[in-house]
Amino acid sequence: MSSPTRRKPTPKAPADEDTALHSVPPGLWLMMLEARAPWEAMALAAVSPWLSKMPSGDGHAVLVFPGLGANDVSTLALRRFLKQHNYQPHAWKQGMNLGPRDGVLEGCRERIRELHKEHGSKISLIGWSLGGIYAREMAKEMPDLVRCVITLGTPFTGHPKATNAWRFYQTVSRQNAHDEELLAEVRKPPPVPTTSIYSKTDGIVAWQCSINPPQHAHTENIEVHASHIGMGMNPLAMYAIADRLRQDPDHWKRFDAQGARRWFFKVAHQPEVVTQWY
Repeated sequence: MSSPTRRKPTPKAPADEDTALHSVPPGLWLMMLEARAPWEAMALAAVSPWLSKMPSGDGHAVLVFPGLGANDVSTLALRRFLKQHNYQPHAWKQGMNLGPRDGVLEGCRERIRELHKEHGSKISLIGWSLGGIYAREMAKEMPDLVRCVITLGTPFTGHPKATNAWRFYQTVSRQNAHDEELLAEVRKPPPVPTTSIYSKTDGIVAWQCSINPPQHAHTENIEVHASHIGMGMNPLAMYAIADRLRQDPDHWKRFDAQGARRWFFKVAHQPEVVTQWY
């Protein structure tokens, strides 16, 4: 009698795919809360006297990348804030951010080289949403020119469908948002101090997509109460940005959320829901 045919075991799905099933884009209620962005801008103006009392920066250059479907006008408030705090902010000067189309990434490289040469020192990179992907990738390519990276609501990990913008991204960029090889590279953190500022009330990007892996001591995650659209002018995000830019990259420490800060900020370096991705 012949032995029964053994059935081959079903391959187990990778941990990141399994976790991605539990990450869904923000729901309708959170999307509706994006309408609070103008109030965040007004709040920034209201607390400017308080923010002005923060220690001044050291005057180094900061390059700011806009989000998907936005241009340098969207980062005016952020760049004005940086200038008021003794930094030298610069726009990316590539028009509307419609994804990494032909010439965009090379334009980013040239902009960084140009600013590094102009200022004679490393520059910090700040990216809002998709702009944060550019900032992270440029820092990976040119770590000798980059001081630190700060991202705002940037979906650098997780699954593309965990955002409410992936269809728009594919349409305007003509790029495949589901390129697994590319996504694996994007998830890797830059080799310089890297901060992700995110919000659990983000109506565009699932917050889990903005979490740096916990095992890298030069990365951190700071939670603020903000909308996605208003994050670049949210006073709490501005405070965190100014605090991070003042850090000496050679003696960098993670954001301290103790004392009075604990009422406004939270830090997440090892949230249970995403640790298995790494």
